[in-house]
Amino acid sequence: MSRLTNSPGFASKLRYSSKMPAFTLYGYRGSTNTDRVRLTLAEGGFTDYELVLLNLQKGEQKSKEHLKRHPWGKIPVITSSDGFTLYESRAICKYLATKYSFPLLPPDSDVEAAALFDQAQCVEMLYFAEPAGRIAFEKFAKRFMVLPPDDAVVSDALRLVEMFFDVAERLLHHKDYMAGNDFTLVDIYYLPLIQRLFACGYGDIIVSREAVSAWWDRCVNRPAIQRMLAADKEAAVAASREDKKPV
Repeated sequence: MSRLTNSPGFASKLRYSSKMPAFTLYGYRGSTNTDRVRLTLAEGGFTDYELVLLNLQKGEQKSKEHLKRHPWGKIPVITSSDGFTLYESRAICKYLATKYSFPLLPPDSDVEAAALFDQAQCVEMLYFAEPAGRIAFEKFAKRFMVLPPDDAVVSDALRLVEMFFDVAERLLHHKDYMAGNDFTLVDIYYLPLIQRLFACGYGDIIVSREAVSAWWDRCVNRPAIQRMLAADKEAAVAASREDKKPV
């Protein structure tokens, strides 16, 4: 059973266990990087952690306390009860999958599968996440900053994302997932930014490509991912109602 409580130093804390949690995840609701970690935990069926939501608008990620966790003042970060701290979403995901034996990594004994996983991870970071992240910043984040998007940046990034999925379309005709025929962390890495592309009105990049669309459906229709997305939707609706209440 989870419960949401207010915290003096942070926006909110969400505890997923009544006992001392295995670790604390510091993040921000709606952050694609935070969601990358949360999706990994959801797929692993892991609930023994506490989620602390920082208020980025108030600059809590730049506080002295948080800079001790992440020297660049970013999210997400995890800290364990024994003092171990780790930042950067993909590093966190791989650490958690390894430590808690989530079935999201190839076995170490399969050297070729592990190499293909590393290759797929590099591809996601270099050829997809970089331009997709620029689109998300210009078309989504800037709305909350009350700033206009830079259309030239968006146009160039869209061109690169289209080129990426042209290649992915060919590859996915011969495998079910990005790193092979098994669902892995690499597939999870894509999900938050693709969701953001849909939110920005660019979902056709995915659904217009047969193999890419089929891969996307296989990923987002996984039960654990569906449960998390549904819970987040309910939370967003509840938060919207709270914001509209008279003070």
